[in-house]
Amino acid sequence: MSVNLQKGQKVDLTKGNAGLKRLVVGLGWDAAEPQKGFFGMKKAKDIDCDASALVCSTGGKLIDKSDIVYFGNLKHKTDAIIHLGDNLTGAGEGDDEQLIIELNKVPANYEKIVFVVNIYKAYERNQHFGMIKNAFIRIVDADTNKELCKYNLSENYDNMTAMVFGEVYRYKGEWKFSAIGQPTQDKGLVELARRFQ
Repeated sequence: MSVNLQKGQKVDLTKGNAGLKRLVVGLGWDAAEPQKGFFGMKKAKDIDCDASALVCSTGGKLIDKSDIVYFGNLKHKTDAIIHLGDNLTGAGEGDDEQLIIELNKVPANYEKIVFVVNIYKAYERNQHFGMIKNAFIRIVDADTNKELCKYNLSENYDNMTAMVFGEVYRYKGEWKFSAIGQPTQDKGLVELARRFQ
C-alpha cells in the first residue's frame, strides 16, 4: 500500500520490499486555471517544467556536471539513472516526467539522488510555481508497478521558479525517500545545481 507523505517525512523504501531493484520516480503537475481578464478568460500559457536528478556523492555534493540527469543528458554515466524524456506542457493525466533508478547500479560513492523541477525560462516567460497545481512526486517499484509512496506539494509557491521535490538516499544499506518540497527562485537548473556543490 502506498504511503502519502507530508513535507519533511521520510519512508524506508526497502523495508517490506525485499529484492527491490528498480524504481520509477514519477513527477507530475498541471497548469492552474487561467485568471479572468478584463475581456473574459485569459488563455493559459503552457508551462514547461523540467524534472532533473542530481546524483550526489558523500556529503550530498555534486562531483561534476555529468552527475546531473536532465532532458539534455538523459542517462547517468553509471547507467544507474535514466530520464525518460521531456514533457513540454504538463498536459495529461499521471506522471509528466519519469526517471528510472537501478538501485544495484548506483556506486557506493553516491549517497543520494535529489529530484528537482525548474520552470524552463521562468523569468523570461514571467512564470512561477504559483501558476501550477497538483504537483507531486511518487516512487514506484518498477518491477511490480506498485506505488511505494507519494508526496503531493500543496503549499502556495507564488514567485518560486524551481523546487527541490525530494530525494532517494542510502542509509545503513537501506534505500529511503525524503519528501522535501523546498521552493527556490533559482534561474534554471545550473543555478539550482549550485546549491549542491
